Amino acid sequence: MKLSFHGQSTIYFEANGKKVIVDPFITGNELSDLDAETLDVDYIILTHGHGDHFGDTVELANRNHATVIGSAELGDYLTTTKNVENVRPMNIGGKAEFEFGTVKFVQAFHSSSLTDENGIPVYLGMPMGLILEIEGKTIYHTGDTGLFGDMKLIAERHPVDVCFIPIGDNFTMGIDDASYAINQFIKPSITVPIHYNTFDLIKQNPDEFKAAVSEGEVQVLNPGDSVEF
Repeated sequence: MKLSFHGQSTIYFEANGKKVIVDPFITGNELSDLDAETLDVDYIILTHGHGDHFGDTVELANRNHATVIGSAELGDYLTTTKNVENVRPMNIGGKAEFEFGTVKFVQAFHSSSLTDENGIPVYLGMPMGLILEIEGKTIYHTGDTGLFGDMKLIAERHPVDVCFIPIGDNFTMGIDDASYAINQFIKPSITVPIHYNTFDLIKQNPDEFKAAVSEGEVQVLNPGDSVEF
């Protein structure tokens, strides 16, 4: 199994002949190595509605006729205001099978909205984390979140091979809470830090996070790098 990282919280993988991207923040992301105008995807998975995760969803979905998987509110927004054809609404606790594997949404503690043309925030459902079961492996993408105790329950129910976890602080967990979550609750085989250094407010040294983690292996990826397991 191979998953590539592309800045902020964007990950990409291919499974069973399908191309999947999570939180496609490409345009406007100086750390991204992708080109939204040429990227080919079959599925887009969204953890929540903030612009640095929602990103290029509409352009990618409409150009590729890709299916967008996300909260019910995100689905309604995409269908009614952005004319996205293929939407699969889901919610926390729900699990569904797709051509590439299964998706289960779990809780995350954050917020979720976009700002409309009048400068008014539009609520887009609860923020969520992802449990992906693909080719016999389990990936936990926590989404944007603070530390919470049920991460332990999630990992007990779904032993994690690879965990993507934010370390940027300010808007999400920082290094202290993220390393605590990995060491005490999630205990994956491999951890990849995400959601840092994209903006000044989330500048962090990932090597400090790596040094604080005692469970499993930490792989610090540059945009375009992959984790294989």
